[in-house]
Parts: sequence; C-alpha cells; structure tokens
Amino acid sequence: MARLAQTAGLTDVQQEILSTVRDFVDKEIIPVATELEHRDEYPQAIVDGLKELGLFGLMIPEEYGGLGESLLTYALCVEEIARGWMSVSGIINTHFIVAYMLKQHGTQEQKDHFLPRMAAGDIRGAFSMSEPALGSDVSAITSKAVKDGEEYVLTGQKMWLTNGGTSSLVAVLVRSDEGHPEGTAPHKSMTTFLVEKEPGFGEVRPGLTIPGKIDKMGYKGVDTTELIMDGLRIPAERVLGGVTGRGFYQMMDGVEVGRVNVAARGCGVAQRAFELGVRYAQQRHTFGKPIAQHQAIQFKLAEMATKVEAAHAMMVNAARKKDSGERNDLEAGMAKYLASEYCKEVVEDAFRIHGGYGFSKEYEIERLYREAPMLLIGEGTAEIQKMIIGRRLLEEYRFQG
Repeated sequence: MARLAQTAGLTDVQQEILSTVRDFVDKEIIPVATELEHRDEYPQAIVDGLKELGLFGLMIPEEYGGLGESLLTYALCVEEIARGWMSVSGIINTHFIVAYMLKQHGTQEQKDHFLPRMAAGDIRGAFSMSEPALGSDVSAITSKAVKDGEEYVLTGQKMWLTNGGTSSLVAVLVRSDEGHPEGTAPHKSMTTFLVEKEPGFGEVRPGLTIPGKIDKMGYKGVDTTELIMDGLRIPAERVLGGVTGRGFYQMMDGVEVGRVNVAARGCGVAQRAFELGVRYAQQRHTFGKPIAQHQAIQFKLAEMATKVEAAHAMMVNAARKKDSGERNDLEAGMAKYLASEYCKEVVEDAFRIHGGYGFSKEYEIERLYREAPMLLIGEGTAEIQKMIIGRRLLEEYRFQG
C-alpha cells in the first residue's frame, strides 16, 4: 500500500473492508472509468459489484441488514472509490445521506419499510434541496406542500439531484406552512418528504416528472437531473419523522455527513492525481534525464504530497468527531473546504507535469481536471464553508469584554 494517506488505529475489520474496496477499485473501476466517462455511461456493472460487496448497506445498522459501520469506515471507502472514479462515489453518497436521515430521524415504520431494502441496494436513494433560483440560500425554497385530508399535495421544481433518474426513493425538502403561523422563520416551516418513484425518466409517478439528464462538464456517468412536482400526492406517513417543520434540521444533519463525504472524494481524486503525476514524472525524459530529477518537478511533487496528507488527516478527524457523537460542523466544514481546494491544486499540478499530454483525452488526468471543480461547489460552496467556519469560531472564541 502507498505511503500517503494512511489512517492509524483502524480495526482488523475496517482494514479488511478497505483492502477489499481498494482491490475492487484497482481491478474493476480504474481500467474502465475513463472510457465510460467519455461516453457519459451509467456504470451498471460497477454498481452491481458494489451491491455484491454490500457497500449500499455499509452504514445501515445490522438489525436492518446492513454492516453497521462508522462514518469513518464509509469515508475511507469513498476516498478509495473516488480515487478510481468520482462519479461512482456520488452514486453511493446520495444513497447514504438518505439512509442516514432515515436512521437518525425516521419513524420506526419508515425505518422498517426502507432500510432493509436500502441495505440490500434494492432501493436507491437520492435527496433534493436545491431549486433553479436557489443556489446556497436554502431558506428561499418555493416548492410547497399543502395538506389535503390524509395526504399532502406537492408542487414545485427541484434542481441538481444526483441519482435523480436511477433512484427509487427521493428525500425532498419543501415548504409546509401547515401549523406554522405567518412570520415563522423560513427554516422552521420546511418538511422532508419521502417520495417513492419508479427509476427512469419522464413521468415516473402521477404528478412527478424527471425530465432527463443534465449535460455536465465532468462528473459524468452518474445522472444529475431536475425534479418537477405538479400535484404530487404523498401520504402523511411519508413525512420524515412523522412531524412537519423539521425538514431543514434533518437535511442539515444529512449534509454534515455529505460534507465529510465530499472531503473524502477530494482526498481520493487528489491521491489519484498525485499517483499519475509521480508516475509520469519518472517515465518522461527531457534534457537527458527523467523530469522527476528536475528540482522544479520535485518541488511540485513535494507540495502535492503534503496537500494529500493534510487533507486526509482533516477528513479523518471530521469523521471521527461525528462518530463520537460530538458536533462536527466546524471540522466537516474545514475538511470539505481544504480537501476540495487542495484537490483542485493537486490535479492542476499533475496536469502541468503531464505537459501537452494532459490535454489529451487518452490520459486519465484530463478527466480528473474536469471532475475536480465539482467539489468546489458540491454540498455547499467554499464560501458557504468559510461562513460556517467563521461563525463557529466566533462562538468558540467569544470575546468576554
């Protein structure tokens, strides 16, 4: 195993899981990732392999048929998978955010109904907060739910659903003013609905349309979609947790897990970029010697490796904090911010080491160069992370004057 990005204190079970995942990535993902990515093809065979490994149930408790593993184990697996192809980690991540929200906030009936089939990979999860005019301002959600007898009628347009087409369960955040008087703070009048649907595109159930895949610069293979609700009727027992008005807090809890995940993805992509850069630098000759022997290239490799190591350490710390039951929004924000920024820088340095060949679609670094920017905006932009970090620091270091 490589020297960089090692994690101390892992159990034998954790090491075995990681070894299995790394082996799968090296044999089943890396050899085909670039070809599938260029075709924007859903990696069905890879997903089937992950299902066989039990990875869709990795963090789901054992009583529901999952492996009951920690956020740390999950984050380290995501790091390995993103090292192979970041899009595959996206397929897993959105599924897990929904499973985590169900585990933490669902009613007993909701857990019993969904979690065993999610653990088996038979139900795939997606979650939906964003809207076309929303950006980072979640409080500006306009999609709404109106109570009608024992059902709610949902209307509105959502944006940027990872797994929007392939999923069969979507956690959707909408505004629900029922029971919340005029003037209630926006975040206290939001509700998460568990929306079951058929996989695919078009009208996937009455009142619910998934128009098609959004064409993206990178992060291909995985389907990213819109979701349009027009008179979508959802029974009251599919309100997450059974009570309206708690959706914002439930989603933010899920997004904290998601931020650790995005940090892990940044670590994985940066590791792969370093591997490609250090290998190419030893193969490519200029002025009569491998470019790795030029001091300028050695400086780049030194900086890249240091960034890989630092990002990994922060990601591990954020995951362990959440696993211990402590508040981790500061650590998750820092890890997500640093790992995504460092990932972009490490990928660019590897790209520069490749010279003109980095621009060729024959070389893997070209794909990484298009994928890295997604991490700068996914699960909250760098600016949002800095805002969270700044506010938390001012809470911790309040001046007593």
